[in-house]
Amino acid sequence: MPNLLTSNQSSVCLVCADSSFVPPLIYSVFGSSKHLAVGTVAASSLIIAATIETKVDPIQNPELYLSLVFTATLISGVTQLILGVFRLGILVDFLSHSTITGFMGGTATLICLQQLKGILGLKHFTTHTDMVSVIQAIVKNRKEIRWESTVVGVVFLVFLQFTRFVKQKKPKLFWVSAIAPMVVVAVGCVFAYVSHAEKHGIAIVGELKRGINPSSLKKLNFDPKYISAPIQAGLITAMIALAEGIAIGRSFAIMENEQVDGNKEMIAFGLMNIIGSFTSCYLTTGPFSKTAVNYNAGCKTQMANVVMSICMMLTLLFLAPVFRYTPLVALSAIIMSAMLGLIEYEKAYHLYKTDKFDFTICMIAFFGVAFISMDVGLMLSVGLALLRALLYVARPASSKLGNIPDTDLYRDVEQYPGATGIPKTLILQLGSPIYFANAGYIRERILRWVRDEKANKDLQGDDVEYVLLDLGGVTSIDITGVEALVEVCRSLEVKEIKVVIVNPRLEVMEKLIVTKFIDKIGKERVFLSIEDAIEGCRFSLTRPKDFVHDEP
Repeated sequence: MPNLLTSNQSSVCLVCADSSFVPPLIYSVFGSSKHLAVGTVAASSLIIAATIETKVDPIQNPELYLSLVFTATLISGVTQLILGVFRLGILVDFLSHSTITGFMGGTATLICLQQLKGILGLKHFTTHTDMVSVIQAIVKNRKEIRWESTVVGVVFLVFLQFTRFVKQKKPKLFWVSAIAPMVVVAVGCVFAYVSHAEKHGIAIVGELKRGINPSSLKKLNFDPKYISAPIQAGLITAMIALAEGIAIGRSFAIMENEQVDGNKEMIAFGLMNIIGSFTSCYLTTGPFSKTAVNYNAGCKTQMANVVMSICMMLTLLFLAPVFRYTPLVALSAIIMSAMLGLIEYEKAYHLYKTDKFDFTICMIAFFGVAFISMDVGLMLSVGLALLRALLYVARPASSKLGNIPDTDLYRDVEQYPGATGIPKTLILQLGSPIYFANAGYIRERILRWVRDEKANKDLQGDDVEYVLLDLGGVTSIDITGVEALVEVCRSLEVKEIKVVIVNPRLEVMEKLIVTKFIDKIGKERVFLSIEDAIEGCRFSLTRPKDFVHDEP
């Protein structure tokens, strides 16, 4: 985690620690994810730091800098809360399964590489979060690699992976994997204390002061001279934290066939950041690494956050100095172990075999996260998924129906080649809402169906007299859609072909009545079922009135 302040390291540590004390309690009450762990994340920290540094130098004026950080956190929380109150959790639905798979894989790969700093004992590293920068930093600082740190890191990592293997082979021994991280921290502390690890190139956490930071309510700064930076940082990080936190929560929920309520998540994130800004905490969300550790430890409810919060409080009050000897390599090994199991090669291969477009979305998320950043990778993948959805919306499916012999069923003739047509009648099924984005396509598609059918009927000496439009799958229609149907009717009237409406839904029927479309084609041309419509065409509609050429 990058430091927000470079001049007052103990204050920064306490701010980060408090961010793992108060917000988790709030989330445990209002959040909907059972696995999400609450804490700070690198992307949001970097954005807040970079934005506020344009107004205030953290070295020359650390108090003002810190007050603007708390103000940015408040603005971020208010933004998130407003989004939740207005029930914009529907945004979560744009995170497709392929997006989540790629996002998880890319993030896990990236975090594994970032932990090499601790494993290899590097003193200098990059603040960037893309794979290229991380690899370049490792190569550039390769002379700093300490074999002592590397050996200890590998031992810890092998131990953690072995406990996971034991859990997989014998599920009853799940507790072995659950206590493994605590064992690593405890053994690491003892080892570092006894061997004076810091003298051998193994970095430790360092000095930690006891106590909880006081309220920061009076530190909030809305000075017009500086407020633009907290507003910018707050708005940007609000969206990034929501996208990242909800994506991570949903990722782990999918593994357990559970659901995450996007609206509840937004409200929970908003409240925990608003209250956090009053209690010396900066922006928090759902870190991937901590959540992965929770999941791999077998946590099933939000009591994990409560326990973490209580432990953090006790640590801040009584045990902070004890953990000064915790080797950073131990923490890196714990995080890397959790990441390795979250790169789902088999699932990506399954997407490749079943749906190439979904596989592309997955890879865009993976490489975007790994080579650019988590937020950019997520947005690129979601954007591609939205483009696919728009293509489906703008080019909806339509089909010609035929009768299944010896039944009253009418099905797609392409899916059921044995289905037979009805003399002088063309039955078409529309399966999507009709509105401005697809109205023109649907109009042209209907007329093309009629042209093709008319050509076939002419060869057989059986002309088309009726076009039945099954609207059972049309959930809504706008004015542009109604006008498209009017144009269809006019075009077909010229050819002495009558349009019949079948099974319109309530909302669609109301719109057709209000726009007087039903009056123009005649109520006698609206039927409940295809069978009724066919019978009506055969025996009732001898010569319906001509179509009126007025605008709806």
